[in-house]
Amino acid sequence: MTITEKKTLSKNEQSSRSLIKPPKKIPLLLRIGLLIAKNETGKDLLPARLLTWYPRAAIGSGVLEMMTAKGQNAQERRLLNLVRLQASLICSCTFCIDMNAVGIVKNSITEDELDVLQGRRSVRSVDSFSLRELLALEYAISLSSTPPDLSEQFIKNLTSAFSEAEIVMLASTIASVNYWARLNQGLGIPPAGFSDRCLLYHRDE
Repeated sequence: MTITEKKTLSKNEQSSRSLIKPPKKIPLLLRIGLLIAKNETGKDLLPARLLTWYPRAAIGSGVLEMMTAKGQNAQERRLLNLVRLQASLICSCTFCIDMNAVGIVKNSITEDELDVLQGRRSVRSVDSFSLRELLALEYAISLSSTPPDLSEQFIKNLTSAFSEAEIVMLASTIASVNYWARLNQGLGIPPAGFSDRCLLYHRDE
């Protein structure tokens, strides 16, 4: 697996590398939203500031992020972190990878497991994933590809392992990562320095 140390970019450096710069004047309601996001993440998020150019998109994106599943227990939080990382890697979004890499240690995601997510080793060579995690990762890969490819057998396996609510949780989480990935890439947004290491996307298959 390729892991490189990554320099944390300042707010000005991030803005200079993005496709456009944030507006100089931001409406009060949106400034409050930016403060809430900063309080939640510890970062002055460039995607959020750029979205204020179009308030409808800023509000809609903020609500989407607020409603994204966070996980109610350790197993669920690990599952969602794996899914977010896998979708981020498939979409090659460096900002998303950086942001979701924060939970690697907290959610006990091993180096071998990260190798699998990056396609550097076979999933069969790592026995630490649960069946539910394997299905969720396959779901993330499929839904993050164009077009999605869900076989009848996979759907049968997925619906046997997860409840209806859990499937909606997974699908909406994967879709949310894809939304942010395309938005960040479309606006040229670089990593924000959430993690002290950056997983470089690479899949051999």
